[in-house]
Amino acid sequence: MIFREFSPTQPVILGFDPGRDKCGLAVMALDRQVYYHQVVLAKEAIATIETLRQKYPISLMVMGDQTTAKQWKQQLYQELTAALNIILVDERYTTLEARDRYWQMYPPKGLIKLLPQGMRQPPRPIDDIVAILLIERYLNRLTESAMRSKE
Repeated sequence: MIFREFSPTQPVILGFDPGRDKCGLAVMALDRQVYYHQVVLAKEAIATIETLRQKYPISLMVMGDQTTAKQWKQQLYQELTAALNIILVDERYTTLEARDRYWQMYPPKGLIKLLPQGMRQPPRPIDDIVAILLIERYLNRLTESAMRSKE
């Protein structure tokens, strides 16, 4: 679990990689500074989201659009104490991308360094890194559409 000191100068986005057993959560500011990321048990996800909303000025949630997304979206709308805008983002290939990002964030040490990157397995679940990538995909989409509208 990573916590960074937060100064509320801008809204933040909550990334959510939903799953049946575990979920990835991340909080990122618009400047792409990550303030929090953690993998939580699915049954603890909503309580954790509520806690994060008390700590950070979360403006919206970006959620992966695959397997359990529909059920999660419905459950979030029903169980969160205050409404939250939820945007679905294409999460194809994020697990592969997250594996590479894991090794960028936590460079391998010892004998693991000798393995080709494609053969390295992160030593923990990486659903939280998927949540970071989902936010980045959303922000990239915003940036691209802003650039197109300027042309």
